[in-house]
Amino acid sequence: MKTAIKLLIAAAVIVMALPAHAADPATESLYKTKCAACHGPDGAGNTPAGKKLETRSFLLPDVMKATDKELTEITCKGKNKMPAFDKKLTEDQIKGLVAYVRELQKAKK
Repeated sequence: MKTAIKLLIAAAVIVMALPAHAADPATESLYKTKCAACHGPDGAGNTPAGKKLETRSFLLPDVMKATDKELTEITCKGKNKMPAFDKKLTEDQIKGLVAYVRELQKAKK
């Protein structure tokens, strides 16, 4: 019993030490498969595809000032060369991605 409690405490400490976006592996994986090729792992858009498509960095002041609703709408409907994801992802997945982007932005402040 004491070993199980120690393991639970150790797991809780590890989870609390992780960045908030790392707490949801499904969203992080979704970001890596759907977004990172253009936006990059840090959201800056410094990837070959991102540069070719002139992908907007999530770290630009105007993107950081955008509301969650605005980011959700862009993700759903697409914008410029970015495709729409409303038919490819669920509403919860899109909300998770917007939250993930916010965590990337916080990490760069």
